[in-house]
Amino acid sequence: MTAAIEIRSLAKTYGEKRALDSVDLHVPTGSVFGFLGPNGAGKTTTLRILTGLARPTSGEARVFGRDVVSATNEVRADIGFLPDVPGYYGWMTASEFLYFAGRLFGIDKVTLDARVEALLDLAGLKGVRTKIGGYSRGMKQRLGVAQALINAPKLLMLDEPTSALDPIGRKEVLEMIGSLGGRTTVFFSTHILSDVDRVCDTVAVLHEGRVLTQSPIAELKARYATSRFEVEVTDHADELVASFAREAWVASVQRDAEGAIVLSVNDVETARKAVPALIAGQGVGLKRFDAAEVSLEEVFVDLVGGGR
Repeated sequence: MTAAIEIRSLAKTYGEKRALDSVDLHVPTGSVFGFLGPNGAGKTTTLRILTGLARPTSGEARVFGRDVVSATNEVRADIGFLPDVPGYYGWMTASEFLYFAGRLFGIDKVTLDARVEALLDLAGLKGVRTKIGGYSRGMKQRLGVAQALINAPKLLMLDEPTSALDPIGRKEVLEMIGSLGGRTTVFFSTHILSDVDRVCDTVAVLHEGRVLTQSPIAELKARYATSRFEVEVTDHADELVASFAREAWVASVQRDAEGAIVLSVNDVETARKAVPALIAGQGVGLKRFDAAEVSLEEVFVDLVGGGR
């Protein structure tokens, strides 16, 4: 199956500033893909290139197999896009705004009538008669997602859709995004890790214009979990920590708030054999030895903070 997005060696420079530096990316069709990175990492620049709003300095970007530079109009027909700061006509209602957007795409009346009704329902705005100027930020973002879906795109691109929302507004927008999984490919740019963890199935981490990693979220967490272990012993934990710290296969060792020993190791197989042996050699009782659970936040901090 053709990838929704395929990027190879993509670079973008503004004068002497290199916003993107040889980016490679593969977004599977049908995925809810989290494009994660701190502010200034190059996420918006990538989205602008994919939507035809900016041209790359070098490299290649394709949407459903079409080059975004040479086939701009064909690419745009398959895309729905919500920018980080969307604009609205405050004197319109949600229904009027969606009809306006649909007519710009030349959608026939019968199709547009059905689509507007369905999208208002999806956005939780069905029956709302208030003008858009009186909407909360969350309502506006849900309307923005609905507008981006008016042309029934195969790819929905969202740039920081929850960054300025309160917890309730974020929850509502995320639920709307999550409901799209399997119906359209969603490319979700954000710096909020918990949002990605909640709705995305695959993630890429961008930092200083470079992709540090790309993987299904479950696989990424599992990969990092296998290199971290938690150990609980009956006594002499501090002495054991000192012993672990002297071992070449131990990258770091510390105790958590509950007193368990947390090991980061650079040789998983050696650790599995050596930890029980070292504990037994010191005559300490072993209560627990297993892989540590890893959050997406821990993975992100490890990658962006120097990585491995």
